[in-house]
Amino acid sequence: MEKRTLGKTGMNVTVLGYGGAEIGFRNVPVKTVDQLINMALDAGLNVIDTAECYIASEEMIGQTVAHRRNEYFLFTKCGHDTEGDHWNSKKMTAAIDRSLQRLRTDRLDLLQLHSCTEEQLRQGDVIDVVRRARDAGKTRFIGYSGDSHAALYAVESGAFDTLQISVSIADQEAVDLAVPAAHARGMGVIAKRPIANAIWAHESKPDTYYQPYWERFHKLDYDFLKGDFQQAVATALRFTLSVAGVHTAIVGTTKPGRWKENSDLLNAGALEPERFEAIHARWKAAAGPDWIGQT
Repeated sequence: MEKRTLGKTGMNVTVLGYGGAEIGFRNVPVKTVDQLINMALDAGLNVIDTAECYIASEEMIGQTVAHRRNEYFLFTKCGHDTEGDHWNSKKMTAAIDRSLQRLRTDRLDLLQLHSCTEEQLRQGDVIDVVRRARDAGKTRFIGYSGDSHAALYAVESGAFDTLQISVSIADQEAVDLAVPAAHARGMGVIAKRPIANAIWAHESKPDTYYQPYWERFHKLDYDFLKGDFQQAVATALRFTLSVAGVHTAIVGTTKPGRWKENSDLLNAGALEPERFEAIHARWKAAAGPDWIGQT
């Protein structure tokens, strides 16, 4: 598994990381979580990304792999409170301590603000919360997870070490907006939803938060999505990891062994420049003004 240095953090991260959202939202049995994350670590993965609002994700990660804490970089997010009281500074501070307890660790490698608005970033209170956590030794680095112009402001503010942002064949606003700005500043860039939830494989419009991807794919009409599913996933992953400035792509799964399969799909290396440009050109030709990054 290829590794890249996550910007100025110095963390040498695998180009594929494990995303903990699905195990929480899909109520995956802890026995399955134990198997799938440990298999991924055995296969070489060294990035685990989760968030306080991913239901029981943090607890299950702590329960299953805390004993291997020195083998992976641990990222989580704060601020998106499950009770709906987002961005309350006192609750955020308490939530960070709760995340450490759930993850069964005394330190994070990266603590990220979870999709707050540009207005909230400009106000500064939420940034102060994660800065204080860093100063207290609860996290080594701080980042922003979000999209579009809020992400660009987060980059330009100079407050963060990393940016986590949507980058995929169905979500390319960041390719020309926030990622180049982050790259220029030496920030670590983490791509979320790098295969756009593989939503192109659904025959009918799904009733989910990523429904816009299904609609976009019908307009984009990529030829390479009409053939073998695994090869389509490979092209999608290779596209995301060929974006200049992207260091790791976070992929979630509920199936043991899937991370190794995804890893094997990258053996072909970076996407050919002409193929990358063709996919990006198709996006720019089809994209409407409302095709902003999906948070």
